[in-house]
Amino acid sequence: MLGASWLRSLTLLGAMALTGAAWAASASQTTTHSQKGIAYRWVDEHGVVHYGDNIPPQYASQDRAILNSQGLEVGHLDAQKTPEEEIVANRAREAVTKQKQHDAFLVSTYTSVKDIEALRDVRLDQLKGQRAAAEQYVESLRVRLASLQSRALSYRPYSARADAWRMPDDLAENLVRTLDELRTQSNALAAEGAIETALRAQFQSDIERYRELHAIHSQSAAVSTSVPHAAAAAQ
Repeated sequence: MLGASWLRSLTLLGAMALTGAAWAASASQTTTHSQKGIAYRWVDEHGVVHYGDNIPPQYASQDRAILNSQGLEVGHLDAQKTPEEEIVANRAREAVTKQKQHDAFLVSTYTSVKDIEALRDVRLDQLKGQRAAAEQYVESLRVRLASLQSRALSYRPYSARADAWRMPDDLAENLVRTLDELRTQSNALAAEGAIETALRAQFQSDIERYRELHAIHSQSAAVSTSVPHAAAAAQ
């Protein structure tokens, strides 16, 4: 009996000790949170600035600042965006990410502006060769179409002779097919000029951006080099 009573007493004391420790930890967290002095700053619909420990529900979706115990802003919560605003924000973030990726590509691929210009010239020469081949093909289509049209003049409905034969099906098919191909290739040839213009503009943009990045890198290197010298001179 004594052993069982002693064991129950020991268990009760242990439970009380654990409860006291938990209460002390909770009180410590509450005190710490209170010492942090977290507060918020927001603006109402009349433009009046408010401060408080809690934000009223009607302003919970607006811009608000988080302040420390000294009243200094230590954080910021953006206003809730509409679906349209969220789309615009996502596009802006994607544009920034894409620009960073392209900047990394420029810096890691080229060692100078001359490298970019050399690649540009290679690409332009390739386009020039493609354009020359396309022009030759278009010219051959024109010659072929002229020959087919000349043959078609001997048949109805193009011939003035009353006894003229009906145009053979294969000749009519060749006329239609050649004319369609000529139109397609002529349009593609016209687009070659726009492609060349876009290519030149893209490379020029890359050259200007590369120069900007190189200037930023040079300025950063100069600053990092001058700091140790200034410290040494001060000593």
